[in-house]
Amino acid sequence: MQAYEFINSLIPPLKLSDRAGMALNWMEEIRTDALPVVDEGKFLGFVSDEIIFEINDPEVLISKVEVVSGACWVYSDKHIYDVLRVSADEHSNLVAVLDRENTYLGVITMEDAIAAFADSLSIKSQGGVLILSMEMSDYHLSEICRLIESENTKVLSSFITSDPLDENKIKLTLKLDKPDLKHVKATLERFGYRVIDHFQEETGISADEDRIGNLLRFLDI
Repeated sequence: MQAYEFINSLIPPLKLSDRAGMALNWMEEIRTDALPVVDEGKFLGFVSDEIIFEINDPEVLISKVEVVSGACWVYSDKHIYDVLRVSADEHSNLVAVLDRENTYLGVITMEDAIAAFADSLSIKSQGGVLILSMEMSDYHLSEICRLIESENTKVLSSFITSDPLDENKIKLTLKLDKPDLKHVKATLERFGYRVIDHFQEETGISADEDRIGNLLRFLDI
C-alpha cells in the first residue's frame, strides 16, 4: 500500500503563472478547498481558497499568493500510514507525493487515504476492534495474539499510534474476527493489559462509515 497507488488524478497542480480566479474555479469544480502549487516539477506547497478570498483579486498571480504546508508531502514509496501521519501533523486534507528525486507526482486526498487505512485494518470485515494502552516496552504482539487466540479468536490486523493522553505510551488497535469481545477483553485484562475502548459490531448496524468514523475519531486521525 504505497503512496503512489492512491494519487488522485483529478486534482491538478497550479503553476506560479496561473491566476487566483482560475484556481478558485478549479477548486469549485473539483470540490476542494486547496490546490498544490508546482514550479518546474518541484512541489512548493498548497494555496487555499481562504487565502485567495482574503486577497480578493482574481487576476493576481499564484506567485503572489501565500503558499502553505510546504512540508506536507511523502515519498511515493512510503506506506499509506505515513500519508495519514503527515496529514495530521500539517492539518491538511491533501498530501503531495514526490519521487526520490523530489519531483512532484500528484496528491492524495484524506478521503482516499482513510479508505485505504480502513481496508488495511480489515474494518469492513465482520468482527470487532479492541484498543489497548501500554508502555512500548510491554508491546509483544506475539504474546497478545497468543492470549487472543486462546479465546478462539484471530487477529486480522493491528496498528500502533502514540497515546495523546500519555506521551510515554502507545495505543495498540486490534481488529478481531469475532464481534463478541467480552471474553477476549477479560483475558487480556487478567494478564495485565489495559483495554481502553472497543468497537463491537452489532446485529442490524452495518454501516461501514459509522464504524470507520468512530474508530478514526478515537485514533485522532
